[in-house]
Amino acid sequence: MSNTFATEPLRIVAVSAGLSSPSSTRLLAERLAGAARERLLAEQDRAVEVHVIELRDLAVDIANHLVTGFPPAALDGAIKEVTEADGLIAVSPVFTASYSGLFKSFFDLIDNTALTGKPVVVAATGGTARHSLVLEHAMRPLFAYLRATVVPTSVYAASEDWGSSGDEYTDGLPSRIRRAGGELATMITGGRAASGARRTLGLDDEVVPFEQQLADLRLD
Repeated sequence: MSNTFATEPLRIVAVSAGLSSPSSTRLLAERLAGAARERLLAEQDRAVEVHVIELRDLAVDIANHLVTGFPPAALDGAIKEVTEADGLIAVSPVFTASYSGLFKSFFDLIDNTALTGKPVVVAATGGTARHSLVLEHAMRPLFAYLRATVVPTSVYAASEDWGSSGDEYTDGLPSRIRRAGGELATMITGGRAASGARRTLGLDDEVVPFEQQLADLRLD
């Protein structure tokens, strides 16, 4: 019997809806993917492949598909990568207190059963921390509708977060990236069946009730 399946690389796909170049949204996507890859390589023997999809490169194709119903080859390939990935990272810049229209338009093209059970990290970038609730109020519900399994830790990166290591009361961006990447890796390898389910805590984990996480995000 062939052991091809057992040796096939695990695939992490990161979707970035950033519009600028260079893009902090892409940078966050890459760092999350790197954290997940690092954890996967440390915990199992299979190779791990990472691919970042830049939605800005597909913007015209996405618009054409919405009008015609037929995806061009590049867009069709991106959709297949997302639906066939072992783990997904979805990162959007914040526009008018929500994810971007480009981000929403891309995921509108994915069948609402195609991501069923797929482990997903949701993340966003913005100029101010006041938009961080977009993760819980917009992005997490979107992927719940798509029946994906969203990891407990979502990551928001405001401008001031880059280069910050946090303080005694809050985790810095690198810590949050490591935690979210580790949770994605654990889900990919079957260590967690659903968002919010119990698992064995590691040394880097911090037990924070979900209600407290939401309270910590609320701003005056």
